[in-house]
Amino acid sequence: MEVSLTCSFKLTPTIFFTDADEKRVKWKQDRTIIPLAAGIYFLCYLDRSNIGNARILNSSTNNDMQTETHSTQSQFNVALMIFLIAYALFEVPSNILLKKLRPSRWLAFLMFSWGAITMGLGGVQNSAGMTGVRFLLGVVEAGLFPGLVYYLTFWYKSDERSIRVAMILASATLAGAFGGAIAYGIGHMNQAAGLSAWRWLFIIEGVPSCLSAIAVWFVLPDYPEEWLKGADRDIALYRLRVEGSKSHHASMTWHDAKATLVDWRLYGHYLIYFGISVPFSSLSLFTPSITSGLGYKDLEAQLMTVPPYAVAYGTSRCPQILFHSEPSVYANVSPYATVVQILVSWSADHFNSRALHSAALAFIGALGFLVSAVLPADDYRGRYACLIVASTGAFSCIPPMLGWLTSNVYSTAAVGLAVALNVSFGAGIGQIPGVWIYKAEEKETGYSTGHWTNAAMLLFVTAGCISMRFFYGYKNKKLTRESGGQEVRLYKL
Repeated sequence: MEVSLTCSFKLTPTIFFTDADEKRVKWKQDRTIIPLAAGIYFLCYLDRSNIGNARILNSSTNNDMQTETHSTQSQFNVALMIFLIAYALFEVPSNILLKKLRPSRWLAFLMFSWGAITMGLGGVQNSAGMTGVRFLLGVVEAGLFPGLVYYLTFWYKSDERSIRVAMILASATLAGAFGGAIAYGIGHMNQAAGLSAWRWLFIIEGVPSCLSAIAVWFVLPDYPEEWLKGADRDIALYRLRVEGSKSHHASMTWHDAKATLVDWRLYGHYLIYFGISVPFSSLSLFTPSITSGLGYKDLEAQLMTVPPYAVAYGTSRCPQILFHSEPSVYANVSPYATVVQILVSWSADHFNSRALHSAALAFIGALGFLVSAVLPADDYRGRYACLIVASTGAFSCIPPMLGWLTSNVYSTAAVGLAVALNVSFGAGIGQIPGVWIYKAEEKETGYSTGHWTNAAMLLFVTAGCISMRFFYGYKNKKLTRESGGQEVRLYKL
């Protein structure tokens, strides 16, 4: 198909492009933006969640983080929670600064900061120091994920975002898998140069973020009109003439803020994201502890956190991977959860059905937690398999959910604020309950409180997505009826 268009942004008066031209422009954007964004989030998630590994690393010799910082169970959980409080407080200002200071500069600054702070965690001596450093980590990491989602709206149309959010978020599942494997390796460095292995874990994992920040500053493109040239620039701008954020728009006015804050339908999105954030945070922080409760010990428990993120399938030795911990079989682990995320997100955008896709995956995740909760405490194989199913469902329903929100917010300022509020209420406040639901005293009985809570929250997500889907369907019918045959912008489903 060939398209002729007249542009109104002081470009060549008339340009022509085909579907192949548009695909070429998107591919040029994808091959630079998506690997960089996914790499940034990979490092962020690794530095955020490694405290779960450090908590039990070398616990058999009392060289784990909780023991050496003389922290009680409650004190350690407070340190986890304080990160989320800072995360919730600084989402909105961080997204405003991303627009004001340019994405590449702001994201690079955040990267260098959280890398340095992560290394600082390796030096804490008590629970107060750990809590203070975790608060600072929450401050600087708060702006990363909502910032990346906001950043994509400058480059892609609404029906192109979910799959790209999935590609970025998939790096979190990889970070979860690599985190356990890295912790297993670093665990053998215990007492090297007089430092416990958990201290080396923070020091070593903080360095890549600091170094990568330099590359992000110089390599990450800010806006299509500045990065692309000639016809590619014209095509990119035309594609986003109606939808998508604009670099020349004001960051935020009081009118924009008020309109977004009183747009009550958006709070439905925020509540749904709150629901998914509880299992997301609890899996992020407690997977090492959960696997430890399945009969795996110390470094073995670190290694067994890998399959829930990179699910094993399709090999003759799959049962061995699920139920034993021989390191030699890990060469057979194949990334499945990541593939599920991407396929689900592509399908959600392609069929304009983000709500139902998120609802279906949340329901699958809920079933995983429900079955795990009712299985006997000593049914390690069944409960471990359920953990894998639950992780796949919980992680895979998130990208369509975020794509759905950004597709139904239209102005540049509103998108930045809505995404920040969504992640603030959801990933900030919503993750706080996830810190407390996996109780240490329930280790021998199977962590029933955590599993039941996560199942309930995912069922809430399922019901919320379906309800919002019917609400938008009703609104679309009403808009079509009242339009009098004129073209009208409908809500994405």
